Amino acid sequence: MQSLYVEGNSRMHRLSPRAKLLSLAAFAILLFMSHNLLLLSGAVLVTAALYGTIGLPLGEALRRLRPILLAIAVVGLINLIFNPWQAALVPVLRLTALMLLAASVTGTTSITEFIDEVTALARPLERTGRVRADDIGLALGLVLRFVPEIVNRYQAIREAHTARGLKVRPTSLLAPLIILTLKDADNVAAAIDARRIRRHGS
Repeated sequence: MQSLYVEGNSRMHRLSPRAKLLSLAAFAILLFMSHNLLLLSGAVLVTAALYGTIGLPLGEALRRLRPILLAIAVVGLINLIFNPWQAALVPVLRLTALMLLAASVTGTTSITEFIDEVTALARPLERTGRVRADDIGLALGLVLRFVPEIVNRYQAIREAHTARGLKVRPTSLLAPLIILTLKDADNVAAAIDARRIRRHGS
């Protein structure tokens, strides 16, 4: 499985995982408190500059963001139908800035660091008896591992359809994508259970 992590020694790489996660959460809250187009545009420029420092070539950096950018564009178009352009631009700028900062965080934080940090932050929740911190960390790690894999698989299926002269439709791509993803999920779950990584019972 591929990882979103990019080897490097930028300031973002040197920042502690906890500081990055907490900063991301605080930044998201501030973004959604503001409706000022100037401030939101500034946030996009700052996060874009930050994303540019993590060490990815321009083509790869844009390729990683393409699926989310398409989703943001759809959100913007829907908002534009029902609202003035200024109001429609607000969620687009918010989501773009948040996406760029999140991409910077995931690109400069390894899966192991993510799992360790989230597990440590979730440890106090174990007192409720309803969650296990180790399982939360493991679940997050698997999600981060699967995201680039699913994107690459989608592109591979699309290219296979094109090579066979088949018309590319989202509905025709989703079925094989879901089947392959579920198959991988079953294999990963079986491997986890075989190694007794996941806890059962109380």
